[in-house]
Amino acid sequence: MKTVLFAISLLVFGFTINGQNFTLSGTVSQNQLKLEDALVYAKGTSYSTQTNEVGYYELKLPPGNYQIVFAFGNTKTVEVNLNESKTVDVDLARAVESLEEVSVQAVRVDADSPITHSNFSKTEIAKRNLGQDIPILMKFLPSVVSTSDAGNGVGYTSIRVRGSDNSRVNVTINGIPYNDQESQGTFWVNLQDFASSTENIQLQRGVGTSTNGSGAFGASVNILTDKYSKEAYAEYNTSYGSFNTWRNNIKFSTGLLNDHFEISGRLSKIESDGYVDRASSDLKSYFLQANYTDDNTLIKALVFGGNEVTYQSWFGVDRETLETDRTFNPAGQFTDEDGNIQFYDNEVDNYSQDHYQLHWNQTLNKNWSSNISLNYTYGRGYFEQFVEDADLSFHEIEPVEVGNETIENSDLIRRRWLDNDYYVVNANINYTDDEWDFTAGAFGSLYDGDHFGEVIWSRFAGNSLIRDRYYNGNGTKREFTTFAKATWRIDDQWQIYGDVQGRFVNFEMSGLTSDKVNLVVDESFEFFNPKAGITFRANQNHQLYFSFGRAHREPRRQDFENGITQAERLDDFELGWRFQTANSSINTNVYYMKYEDQLVLTGALDDVGNPIRETSGQSYRLGLEVEGQFKLSEKVSIQPNIALSTNKNQDFVAPLNGELVNLGDTNISFSPEIVAGNQLSFQPIPEFQINFLSKYVGEQYMGNIDSAASKLDDFFVNDLNLVYRLKNISVFDEIVFTGLINNVFDAEYESNGYFFFFESADENGNPTTVEGAGFYPQAGVNVLIGASFRF
Repeated sequence: MKTVLFAISLLVFGFTINGQNFTLSGTVSQNQLKLEDALVYAKGTSYSTQTNEVGYYELKLPPGNYQIVFAFGNTKTVEVNLNESKTVDVDLARAVESLEEVSVQAVRVDADSPITHSNFSKTEIAKRNLGQDIPILMKFLPSVVSTSDAGNGVGYTSIRVRGSDNSRVNVTINGIPYNDQESQGTFWVNLQDFASSTENIQLQRGVGTSTNGSGAFGASVNILTDKYSKEAYAEYNTSYGSFNTWRNNIKFSTGLLNDHFEISGRLSKIESDGYVDRASSDLKSYFLQANYTDDNTLIKALVFGGNEVTYQSWFGVDRETLETDRTFNPAGQFTDEDGNIQFYDNEVDNYSQDHYQLHWNQTLNKNWSSNISLNYTYGRGYFEQFVEDADLSFHEIEPVEVGNETIENSDLIRRRWLDNDYYVVNANINYTDDEWDFTAGAFGSLYDGDHFGEVIWSRFAGNSLIRDRYYNGNGTKREFTTFAKATWRIDDQWQIYGDVQGRFVNFEMSGLTSDKVNLVVDESFEFFNPKAGITFRANQNHQLYFSFGRAHREPRRQDFENGITQAERLDDFELGWRFQTANSSINTNVYYMKYEDQLVLTGALDDVGNPIRETSGQSYRLGLEVEGQFKLSEKVSIQPNIALSTNKNQDFVAPLNGELVNLGDTNISFSPEIVAGNQLSFQPIPEFQINFLSKYVGEQYMGNIDSAASKLDDFFVNDLNLVYRLKNISVFDEIVFTGLINNVFDAEYESNGYFFFFESADENGNPTTVEGAGFYPQAGVNVLIGASFRF
């Protein structure tokens, strides 16, 4: 490792390249008023400046393509191809940056909003995008904890924000809900290489603004896919790294044809063996987009999706195995006829998902704009499992007579299927002028999902046929949402925000579950979710905000299976301060999230790895979040963040040693009291950047009874990221080399786990509580290197 670091240091200081700089200049105004001290900077670089007393700015940059950000409360981003000195004048009066943004305008907020949020730009995503899933790329954002079943960020991954699990983070793609409608989970593994087709991501923490789909109970993640490109290009990206991890994709754009039409797309393939034994991934995906644009209209038709085949690795390991064999994976384990332990080679998830979206964004006049979106998602796939000595009657196979023996149990292979359709209609309209920003809309969706199991092989099959089904079930979910929200800019200092939403949800379920329990559900929910806030800009550098938001959330399918029919309620209070100068910015907020009937994770998993939940009654989360960005010099900058919190179930009752015990206030599961991150960036020359990224996550309990057996240790992980760009090399417009050393100091850590406890009896027949835990080990030092070639 010392040799590697020494070589890197030689590489850093060995470059001596002299390049010609061009000047980007112009004025920044708002409603024709010239703005003094507006911030102007190039995303992903240390180049920045401020406007003078007449709104004029001047920025010297090397040749290249840049995303230039103009910020003065509101922000606007302009793409500039700097091949000569240019003048760009900007007016910040409109909050919406472009027609591209109209698709997500209803679920997003701007820089002056009293909603706590962070933005993750395409430039930042590209630095580390070497095939790992979006939760891993987002792990350095405030209050975010990411984990990977396979241990290396490829395959099944998940995200928690403010301690809220993956199913409680609302995710939308171009304003269309992505969370599974029954489980409410976000299966990022079905968005294979999606970061390569992402324009930007906004993370709203807490309730956030009104969004589509199930309510945000910890955060919402709003993804905007690639903008259309005015210029034609072709691009090939490749990367390789530890655990035989490969990522290859090709991207293209026709550029604007006849100044109106563009077609772009991507094909990707990712393969990895995983850090954990047999935790392999085979991920294929595509993205195809057609655009029509003119001065007032943007119509986007998108088709994207893919197929994932991942070997199961959700079992984890117990504490003893963690010490002796960290990568052990019990999935697929069975004993053969000779008593030898074997592992079934196809204990996999095999799932395909295709999305069809149509967005019509229209500017009606200088004040009004509208969006109409249609979506159809088709998902189908199965979990394949080898079952040793299975009950034949359970699988609808009659006992088999062999000689004088009646065979009632047999080894078999089964598949549990999910086949679903999801339809969405979404429409909203926006009015903006010097004082008002008003948006109203309606959302309707229908989900229809079939659940069934089939046996594809049995050692003793009787009269059964391949793929005979042993259970069938169906789940249907209908949702209608309407909302209206407005921002009133009273003057240059004060603005008021209001937001009301009505959600109407109906669940119908019938047939058998995978445990062959008859599930009959017909439940409807009506939710009213008000939100309000106020922002005060003391001067050009300081801004204060306060907001209140209420959200409700319906139970999910598994909750109904466990007899839970009560909806949850969350009241979220946020108080924040924002500070911004040309060389620094600080965002600080205090939050108090008060829950009624919160469904918290028990720590236990069901038989396919899904977390089991229970109602905790009264509970709360109280925290402080701070994030900053500081330019220390022309070449060095840092981006630290920290979240401190206390997360409590109040008067929590649990069955212990044969009786119900009131444990008082206990810690909410999977809710660390401290989460911190930092990015240190060094850019010795414009073409070369070094990023050193750090993440600390404090200890946390995996259950709600504060048991020492359920404790997940704290961890501190550091990554090293190198990016080197070459411009106009031979036939290439750009070549980018990227290196990523994950966990550079080889820390041994576990980012996730599970905990269970149940009532039993000791040797004397006295009631006792049995506890156990499992852990998901993450990879030690591992490397990904990549290259991008753009024509």
